[in-house]
Amino acid sequence: MRFCFQCGVAAAVIGAVFCSPIRAGNSIARAVPVARTDPRSGQQVKTIKLATTTIASRDVKPQVVPVSDASMKSYVAEAAQKYDVNPALIDSMIQVESNYNPLAISPKGAEGLMQLMPATARRFGVQNTFDPRDNIHGGVKYLKFLQETFKDDRLAIAAYNAGEGAVTKYNNVPPYPETMNYVAQVGKRYGKANKIAQAKAKAVTVQVKPETPAEPKYAPVRQYVDSDGRIHLTTQ
Repeated sequence: MRFCFQCGVAAAVIGAVFCSPIRAGNSIARAVPVARTDPRSGQQVKTIKLATTTIASRDVKPQVVPVSDASMKSYVAEAAQKYDVNPALIDSMIQVESNYNPLAISPKGAEGLMQLMPATARRFGVQNTFDPRDNIHGGVKYLKFLQETFKDDRLAIAAYNAGEGAVTKYNNVPPYPETMNYVAQVGKRYGKANKIAQAKAKAVTVQVKPETPAEPKYAPVRQYVDSDGRIHLTTQ
């Protein structure tokens, strides 16, 4: 009985090894049966060999080529012009979303500079959410869609965070603490950026304002009468 019980346990263990791969780090080990001849008995026996396969870990963040601040600004300006969105609004949203970290990943799975969810990225044609230019264009395209849908920047910003359905449901900024804080943070930065832009535009206008041309100066007119009694006018 003990022998049979031990055989049964051994068979169960071997079966578990064959059926269940063993994962260690970035590798998976699978049991592979190998037939060989026992040199003592001359009989065919089977042994178990672990075959290891290396896999890419889902926890490893993808790497991208470092991008300069100038390039980031050019991507924002390019997307702003293409989709007719205020670049100050785009900049404000990126600051709040990721603080310009192209490798940012949120606990909910949003990715990249503008924190696009995978489904949203696919919806707006983003091929690589960790490519700064691709991510910005996809995020701005989505933002433009929201602006056209809700006709209100504040609601568009709220929908970017909470989803279109939530804004439609409440017909206002959803009463979610995260969304309300998000709208406030973006609005604060956007308002400040607009004031700075207006001040710069005003300064440039004052600087290039044409000067009023000075009025020409004329010599005073003198009048005299000659010996014949004729009146003469002269500026000399």
